[in-house]
Amino acid sequence: MHQSLRTNDDVDVIVEKYSKTVYRLAYAQTKNKNDADDVFQEVFLRYIRKKPSFESSEHEKAWFLRVTVNCCKNIWMSRKRGKSEQLDENIAWESEEEIRLDQYLNELPKDYRTVIHLFYYEDLSTAEISRILDRKESTVRVQLTRARRLLRDMMEGEDFSDG
Repeated sequence: MHQSLRTNDDVDVIVEKYSKTVYRLAYAQTKNKNDADDVFQEVFLRYIRKKPSFESSEHEKAWFLRVTVNCCKNIWMSRKRGKSEQLDENIAWESEEEIRLDQYLNELPKDYRTVIHLFYYEDLSTAEISRILDRKESTVRVQLTRARRLLRDMMEGEDFSDG
């Protein structure tokens, strides 16, 4: 069945469903509010233009994550990285604890940030992450292990229980 133009209601539902996911991943990847905003807009424009159909909700979510990662890669390749802008706390983070954790995550190498984000924030398995990032599952597992070790070393002595 040929799909006609998406209605505004359809787009609004999808944006509502994936806005937080797409924005957090874009910001985690770019570490820059302006770039994250650009990626966010591009992801949903691609959705509107391509009108993809999905086999399942998992397929739909994977599509949005993969397109977000690809748009971030396009930004990295198209311009030299500049200074990061501090994220407005009320946009994506809800507590001081999340803000402190984000600061540590931003110190990780990009590949480690990506797998940590997809594993913990998007609740994806290593198999799903490997498909989205087009990496071997063993590579994803190694990157998760190394990222956890780096985070543990950076956060040594930090008390997250007091919020």
